[in-house]
Amino acid sequence: MDHVIRAVTGEDWQRVRELRLDALRDPVAGIAFLETYDNAATKPDGHWQERAAGSRGGTVAQQFVAERADGGWDGSVTVLIERAGHEDVMGTPVEVDQAHLVGVFVRPEQRGTGLAGALFDAAIAFARGLDEPTVSRIRLYVHQDNRQAEAFYRKAGFTRSGRSVPVPGDGSSVEHELVLG
Repeated sequence: MDHVIRAVTGEDWQRVRELRLDALRDPVAGIAFLETYDNAATKPDGHWQERAAGSRGGTVAQQFVAERADGGWDGSVTVLIERAGHEDVMGTPVEVDQAHLVGVFVRPEQRGTGLAGALFDAAIAFARGLDEPTVSRIRLYVHQDNRQAEAFYRKAGFTRSGRSVPVPGDGSSVEHELVLG
């Protein structure tokens, strides 16, 4: 693999924006992300600066990217550290300190190359390596119709927890919670 997996820094905010907008143009974006391209494209620079710096209110966030030798980015995943006693991004109470993987994206031409696995390895190592809080659980959500993503997550060691939540704005669809076994 000709990529370096690294954590995003605050100085990367313009590239964070560019990769996110590319992800939201992907044909499966409608079932992979809870945000639309049109919504994201109108966000001010400050939003992207905060996102790159890991500022998300009281939640610790760290984005990892797959960077080519020429500096281009081919994928990313973000780890949200959710604290017990607070609500998660879906508005559900968090029972234990946990890591929530979100924003998983790999450019179509890089899918199947092992890049997503390398991103997940970095994200999981980050979550497990925290001194405070000690993460007791690593999870993610996948849309009921995103079978390709769920197959990858299962290959990475995630299994359905039995918990599902309605997709915001679409009462006819659910997101299944998967946890790392």
